[in-house]
Amino acid sequence: MADTAVRGRLAGNAVGLREVLFQSITHMAPGAAVAFSIIVGAAFAGGALPLSVLLALVGCLFVAVSIGQLAKHLPSAAGFATYAARGLHPGVGFLVAWGYALAEAMVAPLLYLVFGHVLAGTLAEEYGWPYETWWPIGTVGAAVVVLLLGWFGIRVSAVAGTLLGLFEIAVFAALAIWMIVKAGDANTLSVFGTGPANSPDFGGWSGVIAGSVFTILAFIGFEAAAPLAEEARNPRRTVQIAVVASAVLIGAFYLLTTYAAAVYFGPDRFTGFAGFGDGNPWQQMARDLWGGAWVLIFVAIVISAIANSNAGANASTRTWYALGRARILTAMLTETHPRWRSPYVGVLVQFAIALLIALPLGFIYDPYPTAFGLVGTAVTVVIILIYIVLNLACIGFYLRRRSDFNPFWHLVVPVLGVAAFVPAILTALGIEVFAFVTALTWPFSLAGPVVAGWLGLGLLYLLYLLWTGRRDRVSALGQLFGPDEGPPGRADGAAAKVPEQRPATAAEA
Repeated sequence: MADTAVRGRLAGNAVGLREVLFQSITHMAPGAAVAFSIIVGAAFAGGALPLSVLLALVGCLFVAVSIGQLAKHLPSAAGFATYAARGLHPGVGFLVAWGYALAEAMVAPLLYLVFGHVLAGTLAEEYGWPYETWWPIGTVGAAVVVLLLGWFGIRVSAVAGTLLGLFEIAVFAALAIWMIVKAGDANTLSVFGTGPANSPDFGGWSGVIAGSVFTILAFIGFEAAAPLAEEARNPRRTVQIAVVASAVLIGAFYLLTTYAAAVYFGPDRFTGFAGFGDGNPWQQMARDLWGGAWVLIFVAIVISAIANSNAGANASTRTWYALGRARILTAMLTETHPRWRSPYVGVLVQFAIALLIALPLGFIYDPYPTAFGLVGTAVTVVIILIYIVLNLACIGFYLRRRSDFNPFWHLVVPVLGVAAFVPAILTALGIEVFAFVTALTWPFSLAGPVVAGWLGLGLLYLLYLLWTGRRDRVSALGQLFGPDEGPPGRADGAAAKVPEQRPATAAEA
């Protein structure tokens, strides 16, 4: 970290609302989320899984509004770190950045496992090729594709995400409507109540809330537009619209598809849904209903996995860029490609970290559902904590801007957003303080200690920076560098101090 000069700049004004919107949408991985993330929750919520989706949607809408309100004034690649630093305290912003850097780094390996599982499972069923051989090959192959997309810059990456996202949504929506029609008299709104929550160990509300941990996992990504603020046109408006619109649109898509699966498969036996079709139930249902056209679902799932991995890599590398610029991480992460303006060092680091997570966990457990569920639960724990902080940051930020303060948007909505995520975070962490909270089973229960250890390291690093007089590195996360910003400034219009870009002294090194 001795060399602290910023090595390059991101491509300003490179993408518009459409690309930024699909950065959020593809980060949510609509196809892969429907086929894998959400259905892990069926073991807990049973046939009431659609209610778990509805709870997650409501909570995410609250936080999407809070993020949108902050994005109007704070365009920055540091995204949530800037929001928390301005709304609460620079130290809180540092911890948010530290947590988000971990969460986003785990998104890509999460989806690489899905890609490897689907590819290997399909090859095994169709041609008898060995699953154990092909899932790691598929995992590495997906990582290489995402590496190339990230290398060639945000324009290529964002356009690819838009096209891939449209395809996967159309295919899954078509199959869902087909299933609802086939269900006939079995269609029922009872799946939006607690009655079908019939898991032996997670009945009623405890099952619905435990299931919501994994439906929230499916929503993670609507906020991923924020780190693109420095590369977006009119980021104050673009990011705000993208985070809210993606949550609404994909929330409706999740409700449609989860309802269709529940009524078609049968709410009473839905706890076993995730294991149907050798762990790929949507592909099996496509075989049953569409015959040879099942391949469309296969293509939609693998496309979704690639698109989500790509969006996660975009978010993580931009967050790392901001941390490198603030001299919290090495300035090498600010190195951008001379032609493509991509943070290519970060892209390479993301590639390596993702495989170091995905491959060992896949071999120790199995790619899906155990390794996938463990990584996904850890991601969910971090992101829920960040969502809670962002709601509080919205309150704090606007209390300092009394002329813009609106009691409903800047107090009621954030408070409801915090309350909406409390049951899920208590369940994920295994804190059984209420009757409706039941701790997750092993190894998903490992997620809490893993996240606590990472955040503990971040707190120690924060204390080290403050103790050694490097407070400016922490406060730098609250500065703005958006393309419409000109010189970095404060939200109140006053000029902000730009961190000096220089090599560290020998003492600092």
